[in-house]
Amino acid sequence: MKFDVLTLFPEMFEPLKTSIIGKAVEKKLIDINITNIRDFSEDKHKKVDDTPYGGGAGMIMKPDVVYRAYQSVKENKAKVIYLSPQGKTLNQQKVEDLSKESHLILLCGHYEGIDQRVLDKIVDEEISIGDYVLTGGEIPAMVLIDSVSRYVEGVLKQDSIQEESFSNGLLEYPQYTRPEIFEGEAVPEILLSGHHQNIEKWRKEKSVEITKKKRPDLIKNNE
Repeated sequence: MKFDVLTLFPEMFEPLKTSIIGKAVEKKLIDINITNIRDFSEDKHKKVDDTPYGGGAGMIMKPDVVYRAYQSVKENKAKVIYLSPQGKTLNQQKVEDLSKESHLILLCGHYEGIDQRVLDKIVDEEISIGDYVLTGGEIPAMVLIDSVSRYVEGVLKQDSIQEESFSNGLLEYPQYTRPEIFEGEAVPEILLSGHHQNIEKWRKEKSVEITKKKRPDLIKNNE
């Protein structure tokens, strides 16, 4: 899977070179390309923004600069996503849907936003990671890349994906490892029994219990 990111701050994406995502890149399971929008400014000072028509606070990213950056990476099958607080909230179903795409172009806004004309021309979908405002689209883009990449074949083991939170509409059951006793608290005896059917039943019960306690809205949505 290929990700193209259009941003004014390429250095913010350095963390994607580490851990699971970094290994997936090394194995060529995913391809992450970062394009600096500023490189496509024709202004001698590399200016990428200007004051808004009609007045108002802040600066607006210029449409021509953004469009040239987009043209440098566009492909017919690519889906263009603008990371915006006005977009639909990213959830597990959307993550899984996006993982089926072959090429995502992620447009990161900054300052007070991007000229609407270029958004209307190139963007297929707007996505938000929550009902709050950030200084730019870079962090949401990283969240999207991380969450979607986990569903690309080969990045994770299949059973890891199937049993995690939200994959079946419930939160994940609690996990334990060695030592068997920590600060006087023992691992639940059922997990030491070796009886896989009983363990599976216990895990399902715990998933429901935890979901009811922490996210009762998920239970209601599944009724």
